[in-house]
Amino acid sequence: MADTPTSADIQLIQRILPHRYPFLLVDRVEEIDGTKSAVGLKNVTMNEPHFQGHFPGTPIMPGVTIVEAMAQTAAVMVGVTMELQDKEMLIYFMGIDGCKFRRKVIPGDQLRMELETLRGKPGGKVWKFRGRATVGGEMACEAEFTAMMDLPA
Repeated sequence: MADTPTSADIQLIQRILPHRYPFLLVDRVEEIDGTKSAVGLKNVTMNEPHFQGHFPGTPIMPGVTIVEAMAQTAAVMVGVTMELQDKEMLIYFMGIDGCKFRRKVIPGDQLRMELETLRGKPGGKVWKFRGRATVGGEMACEAEFTAMMDLPA
């Protein structure tokens, strides 16, 4: 694992995550420190389908998609570190705790997601993370979440 990447572009992200448009919610992971922590970016654009109805005339990124973007960032961190590219991994939420929203996220914002692992180890299926999403240094969302990673046999 000495040559493990410390970042992930969209091509590598798509080799790890099963998600695709319109539900691929991380554009780049610019810092990966093994399975300890990662920083991901999501560029929020008006072209995203949820803005048609959330809310017409006042587009706001739904909170659940912010939490999902943080979870996808965590999955990329683990996938890169454990070399899970092209392994058809699926990830399922098991729990979301202490979730708080502090700022609207709107088209034109760049969501910066900082993730740290609270529990989990290479080879393990169940992981717990703490995530924090900011826009321009302002807190948008924070949460702890547990996820199960499922690899085909």
